[in-house]
Amino acid sequence: MKYIISWVLRHIPRKVIQLFAHRLLKLYSLFLTGNKVYCPVCDHSFSKFLPYGRLQPRENALCPSCLSLERHRLMHLFLKNETTFYTKKPRVLHVAPEYCFIDRFEKYLGENYITADIESPLAKVKMDLHDIPFEDNAFDVVFCNHVLEHVKDDVRCMQEIRRVLKPDGFALCQSPQRYDLETTYEDASITDPKEREIHYLQDDHLRIYGRDFGLQLEKSGFTVNSVNMIEKLGFNESTRMALPMEEIIYQCKK
Repeated sequence: MKYIISWVLRHIPRKVIQLFAHRLLKLYSLFLTGNKVYCPVCDHSFSKFLPYGRLQPRENALCPSCLSLERHRLMHLFLKNETTFYTKKPRVLHVAPEYCFIDRFEKYLGENYITADIESPLAKVKMDLHDIPFEDNAFDVVFCNHVLEHVKDDVRCMQEIRRVLKPDGFALCQSPQRYDLETTYEDASITDPKEREIHYLQDDHLRIYGRDFGLQLEKSGFTVNSVNMIEKLGFNESTRMALPMEEIIYQCKK
């Protein structure tokens, strides 16, 4: 299964995957009955999660019911345990919206929930993150996960997110990181997609953030609160939900 998923991710256009993958995987979930792992996003248990990844698929990563990955489950738990997101009904801008959240957030927030992307068929608004078409101080919450590694000018995009964020709001800007790197690695001379895949883990990435990602967000003007949800939840619960053990949540505020 992991080799099939790896091939699909590398060769099938993302738009097609976003539109059809959930239907096939929900059927496959019927073969994964059990209670060894638990997805807090959709509240379902399974014998295991599916593998996921382009070059080296991660075992036990993808929920076959809602398509949440490790980072999505971590984000959901942060919102639930550490914020008032699920009680205050904030106005939300969700950049590059993830399938596992769209219907849930839309049902909960209604017109307060705006999805945006430059190409995703799942988003309501077509938008370039370098120039967000909304007024200053427009949103209580902005989600922009696994996007900043794709954009030409990540600092400009961070500043745009900060601009549309209300003074008392917050943004979550998660991104792939290499924790063995002290600083972010970026080389403008690397333009070949195959070379980018080797250097940055994916052929459409323009950089790979190191342990300094939180500092990069701060340099754009954010005040950053770094939260270690794994420490808060404990090893056993984190393992049962297959959370990313090294990932830190960066809660960004004005």
